[in-house]
Amino acid sequence: MATLTLKGNKINTIGELPKVGTTAPDFELVKTDLSTVSLKDYKGSRVILNIFHSIDTSTCIASARQFNIEASELENTKILCISKDLPFAMTRFCDAEGIKNLEMLSDYVDGQFGKDYNLLYVDGVIKGLLSRCIIILDENSKIIYTEQVEETSKEPNYKAALEALYN
Repeated sequence: MATLTLKGNKINTIGELPKVGTTAPDFELVKTDLSTVSLKDYKGSRVILNIFHSIDTSTCIASARQFNIEASELENTKILCISKDLPFAMTRFCDAEGIKNLEMLSDYVDGQFGKDYNLLYVDGVIKGLLSRCIIILDENSKIIYTEQVEETSKEPNYKAALEALYN
């Protein structure tokens, strides 16, 4: 169990993130067009998993905006924004913000992604949502970087995450 905070109040997840050096668990998530996608669909590309609880919060919006800017500069890298938001909300957000360089994916159907990656909140006011994390995978789905933001109202360390792609 990871203990994090939301505005200073302790909240817990179901476990620890998968370890650097291990192969990322496969997943099946829903795209904005309601089709499904799995991790296997990204084999051969580096993948940044930008995970957050809702695109309707200012910090989550900021991370999507930042990665949208960064994505245009990255070669052979896919940036996946993952939450439990409905695909309709994700589409509305991307249209309003002009987001073109990210793939928005939802774990709303069965929540299995949050369980498999051990980042589902089990208590607190955001119980059942996903914790704010960055997980970076190499071309073979091996985990090369993780960050679970300790104070969930804060943004992740974008610089450290992006540097992991070049080391």
